[in-house]
Amino acid sequence: MKRLVSGIQPSGELTIGNYIGAIKHFVEMQKDYESFVFIADMHSITVSQNPIELRKKIQSLIAIYLACGLDPKHTSLFIQSENKYHANLSWILECNTYIGELNRMTQFKDKSKDKQAEAISCGLYTYPALMAADILLYDADIVPTGIDQKQHVELTRNIAIRFNNKYGETFKIPQPLIPKSGEKIMDLSDPTKKMSKSSPLNHKGTIRLLDDKEVARKKIMSAVTDSESIVKFDEINKPGISNLITIYSCLTNETIEEIEKKFSLTNYGIFKAAVADVVVDFLSDLQNKYNEIINSNIIDEALDDGIKKVDEIARKKVEEVFSKTGLGR
Repeated sequence: MKRLVSGIQPSGELTIGNYIGAIKHFVEMQKDYESFVFIADMHSITVSQNPIELRKKIQSLIAIYLACGLDPKHTSLFIQSENKYHANLSWILECNTYIGELNRMTQFKDKSKDKQAEAISCGLYTYPALMAADILLYDADIVPTGIDQKQHVELTRNIAIRFNNKYGETFKIPQPLIPKSGEKIMDLSDPTKKMSKSSPLNHKGTIRLLDDKEVARKKIMSAVTDSESIVKFDEINKPGISNLITIYSCLTNETIEEIEKKFSLTNYGIFKAAVADVVVDFLSDLQNKYNEIINSNIIDEALDDGIKKVDEIARKKVEEVFSKTGLGR
């Protein structure tokens, strides 16, 4: 069975875009791949975090993973910082990564834009090496990723190839897996921008998985569309309505063609109401499961089982790397 590795930072509150673009695919693939899904808490501290709030977000994210359908029988769930080998391997990979490569990382450019050098942490600059360690520790075959993260997987591949050429065959070269549909859910207020979990909590363009259901309904009903009233998928000329069609399609598993035909004789108001109903039903079911999980022992049981498995795999890989690079006795 091939191996899948991915993770999400516990910064901000997860959105319906995170579910459709990532978690939904993890759930669908977990029976076909040996899956390792982690909470990337070490990545989250590249910018300042409140320790108490961070720990709450970590617990909440695990509960959301479980509520969405990730099954500890098929998926090893763990917290990145509880496995010390991620940091161990990250340092070695940093020493095999070039400054020029890090300078080209677009996410660093975006996050550091308009900031003084004194306000930018070294971790924000070097975290692609930690991301590479997250992947290479487990000999991942595939890494589910959005287009905005594809560059990081490509860097991981380059680092792995360079290391293998220098020290001998050590790391498997991973492949990025970009979903064919629903890879990017856009902001409801500005459908030219990706829906982001870092948006302000009261932002009308973002639906969070733990949003009040009627608040979510209002956000859908006020979503920006266009001057026509034709429910047709056209990302260039009709980005707003196309975004709503994508959300409806991903939550109902109906094709875009089926949706266009279904609502061909309706107007935007009727279609928005239908999308809102689907979203509210989804959130209601998810939140009911979430509340049961957050008040149980399931989280600790899942994390204990997960870290036990991944720690052993990671330990062997790091020992191999240490040996090949001449570290230790």
